[in-house]
Amino acid sequence: MNFLQLTRILQARFKIVLFVLLLTVLTTLCISILLPKSFKATTTVMLTSKGVDPVTGHTIPVQLMHGFMATQLDIITSNRTALMVVDQLKLDQHTAIKQRFEKADGEGSIRDWLASMLVKNLHVEPSRESNVISISFKGSDREFVAAVANAFARAYQEMNIRLSVEPSQQASVYLSNQLQVLREKLQLAQKKVSRFQQEEGIVDVDNRLDVETRRLNELSSKLTLAQSDVMGSGGERSDSNTDGGHSLVNNTLINGLKVNLVQAEAKLADTQQRLGKNHPEYEGVKAQVAKIRAELAKHTKITTQKALSRETEIRDALENQKTKVLALQQARNELKLLLREAEGAQHAYDSALQHLNRTSLEGRSDLSSVSILDPATIPASHDSPNLQLNLVVSVFLGSLLGIVFSLLAEMTDRRIRSAEDLVDVLQTPILGSIDLRSKITKRSRWSFLKPAHKVTGC
Repeated sequence: MNFLQLTRILQARFKIVLFVLLLTVLTTLCISILLPKSFKATTTVMLTSKGVDPVTGHTIPVQLMHGFMATQLDIITSNRTALMVVDQLKLDQHTAIKQRFEKADGEGSIRDWLASMLVKNLHVEPSRESNVISISFKGSDREFVAAVANAFARAYQEMNIRLSVEPSQQASVYLSNQLQVLREKLQLAQKKVSRFQQEEGIVDVDNRLDVETRRLNELSSKLTLAQSDVMGSGGERSDSNTDGGHSLVNNTLINGLKVNLVQAEAKLADTQQRLGKNHPEYEGVKAQVAKIRAELAKHTKITTQKALSRETEIRDALENQKTKVLALQQARNELKLLLREAEGAQHAYDSALQHLNRTSLEGRSDLSSVSILDPATIPASHDSPNLQLNLVVSVFLGSLLGIVFSLLAEMTDRRIRSAEDLVDVLQTPILGSIDLRSKITKRSRWSFLKPAHKVTGC
């Protein structure tokens, strides 16, 4: 079938096309008039984040990230937000709504039922390339739809605050419990340090260690001097007549005896040379020399014993001082460990306290990143049904249906309307044609609507 054949069929079946078109338009008109009028109110909100948290001053993620706007739409249409709208408008307290709920189902919670009904009539649409969101609500009452649209905007604001605050509040509760545990650990660590200092008698271990170390060095120096005194005085290695050593050199009595001994020995030699060994004076001088030598040996022995005794005392004191210094070093190491443990507990406590203060401040924040740009107003006219749009659509749809019904009628009752149709039916070529239109006079203007002769055969 070509376009010319389709045109001839529509001309022939024009009554059917016109009837279907008029029927469709009239039906649409009646339905549009009979349908209840629906009103639509729209509130626009804007996300006003500047990228910095107003409480903590920390940089927060930019809101134009992937999936953020879809998340905001889900929050607006969530059941929790709808329940907040129900509570704001106190819809569950209306007698008419309660009766409608009992007639509808009566099961479950009326608040949940109202929330689901509100979400069904809610339409949320984000603007392209901006942070503006349109919240629309449809209903039969123009004042009610405006109130619900504004209530959803306010509920979204409050929900935005709650979603930002609730994690901080939960963190504050957790940190409060942990802070008590950390405080107990800190107190225990501090008690350990105090107990250790009391048991060891240490206030400032570093200063005391320095003092004891200096004393150890002094004892070491004294031991060296004592050992040199012992070696100088003879000790177990030297004869009692050996000179040298600090104790002997500094001993005036021994030095005096040595001088007397030298003088007596010189006198003895002189007497021996003058008088001989058998002279009584020689014997007297000899006895005097022996006496001085014995006295010198006696005092030298006493001095040597004192030097040995002093060396032993200093050596014992040095060993005790070494033990004390080692004990202080060990105590210092243990005290450092305890102090480090206390410092770690203090640092953990301070960090938790600082975090608790910050989260507590965030938990008390009532700053929202959502601002109402244009609140909904009572609509002046209904939104649906749209009579003009419905009529335009009905004309298009009626024309299409009229064409379809015309083709169906043509298929059930096929007529010859052109030479091409005759060729299609008879499957034979046409030898000629006679134009009878010039002989037809005084025909009605609607004569072309009369059906042609039906093909009965060849």
